[in-house]
Amino acid sequence: MSNSHLPLIIGVTGASGLIYAVRTLKYLLAADYTIELVASKSTYMVWQSENKIRMPVEPEQQEQFWRHHANVPIAGKLRCHPWGNVGANIASGSFRTLGMMVIPCSMSTVAKLANGLSSDLLERAADVQIKEGRKLVLVPRETPFSLIHLRNLTTLAETGVRIVPAIPAWYHHPQSIEDLVDFVVARALDQFEIDCIPIERWKGNEEGRGSGGNGEQGE
Repeated sequence: MSNSHLPLIIGVTGASGLIYAVRTLKYLLAADYTIELVASKSTYMVWQSENKIRMPVEPEQQEQFWRHHANVPIAGKLRCHPWGNVGANIASGSFRTLGMMVIPCSMSTVAKLANGLSSDLLERAADVQIKEGRKLVLVPRETPFSLIHLRNLTTLAETGVRIVPAIPAWYHHPQSIEDLVDFVVARALDQFEIDCIPIERWKGNEEGRGSGGNGEQGE
């Protein structure tokens, strides 16, 4: 199997901001990617809390649930895994993938991964990416970060994990919440060299040279 056809694992935790996961699936499926998805146990509670919607447990029904909310009924390939099925394909390093993205990522998941703990399929799959030297991208959605959070994130960064906080930019002139979310999702997918989201990227400010006008890094 060529790398272009390898699946990408998407992990969804109980951090607030499930719209990040929905928009990720929307663009990846529309671009015909193959997705292996696992949602943590707490994700079910967050769907109920944030959207007053019950997420199905049964894999086939859950696939239709995600496709419905992403508004991508048939494109791409999506397989959903129960959070407790630690015998699933994504729990093994012999199952080849493009890597894994956890979006949104809770601080509980960050802490467990930083300490080599894996109590469910999501954590096991992420741990596999680390041990196999594959790409693991975390999109933490928390504020403020405590010193414990920062130390755990630093530990993961030191192992090669990419940390992409859910922090949008404004230079692309967002007009909606979706525009802000899509910017974060696009930057996370950049870590896999996946470019499937039509966002306006920073082109530089020629007039601002020498006057502090340097986009994201300006003061």
